[in-house]
Parts: sequence; C-alpha cells; structure tokens
Amino acid sequence: MGENETLSWTKQCSLKWSDFKAEHNPASYEDSHSVIKYGFTWTVDSEKMGSDILFLIKNIQISVEFCPLLSSVRPSEISDQLLKYEQGRFDLAELVKRENLSSLQMKFEGKKFPTRGKNEEQRKQLAKEDSGKMIAQEIEHLQNLLEEKLREYDEITDYGNNLEKVTEFNLKFEQLKS
Repeated sequence: MGENETLSWTKQCSLKWSDFKAEHNPASYEDSHSVIKYGFTWTVDSEKMGSDILFLIKNIQISVEFCPLLSSVRPSEISDQLLKYEQGRFDLAELVKRENLSSLQMKFEGKKFPTRGKNEEQRKQLAKEDSGKMIAQEIEHLQNLLEEKLREYDEITDYGNNLEKVTEFNLKFEQLKS
C-alpha cells in the first residue's frame, strides 16, 4: 500500500484490523482511531459564448475514503465489537455522502461559470483549477457535516459500547449494502 493509498467505501468493503496501520498513541483516550475523508472527481467542459469562454462542471463523483496510514487501534483492545463500531463510522460517511450528493451536484450541474486568463488555453487550464477549488469548498462543508455526525454517533453509541444503539445504526447501514 503506497503512502497516499486509501480504502474506498464499497458495498463489499469491510474494514479489518490489518487496515489500521498507524502506531497507536498509548496516551490516547481512544481505543481506536480512524481517519475518513471524502475524495472527488469531476469533468470540466468549456463553451464559447461570443468572445467569452465559460466553463461547466459535470459528473461530480464523491468517494468515501478510509486512511489506513492515519488509523490505529490499541492492540490490547482489538475486538469484533470495536471493529463493528469503526465500520459503522465508515458506513456513516457513506450515508452522509448519499444524503447530500444530489444537492451538491445541483449547485453546479447545468450552470456556466466565467473563466479567467489571457488566451483560450490558459482559460481552459484555469477553469480546471477554479472548478476544483469550487468543488473542494463544498467537500469541506460535507466533511464538516460528517465530523458533526460522527460526534453524534460516538455519543449515541457510547463509542461502540452501547450495543443496542450500535445495532440500530447497523440496521440503517445494511440498507447501504443492498
């Protein structure tokens, strides 16, 4: 696994303790720590309108990524229950993505944005850069929403110790995989 490699959420992807590759900080109050973030790809197209070139953002795809090299577990606390809790955090990120994807896409789909630059080639290059920044800003909002939802999940499930609440969440997460 390369330095920048992540595990992308799929219906078939289940976390394993071997995916937690960071050394656990013995001073940490957490028995496990997972880093989950959103990645994205998109297509940018340009259109000439008179002397102006406008760009359009299409095909925004968002992926949920687990970062093994930043995720850790206290070796003495490895258990199926704790792993199920961490899987729930990963699944929650997918759920948040799905709940917000269409509104994020609607902010860009079918809209035309002005370009900057001195010539056509520069405008196309800057359109790619500007569109990336625009989407990254929306992804940052989504990441902040995820952090809020993860805090709620941690509290409601008592960090995976409340099996009844973990089971309730897992029933929701099962729908993602069907």
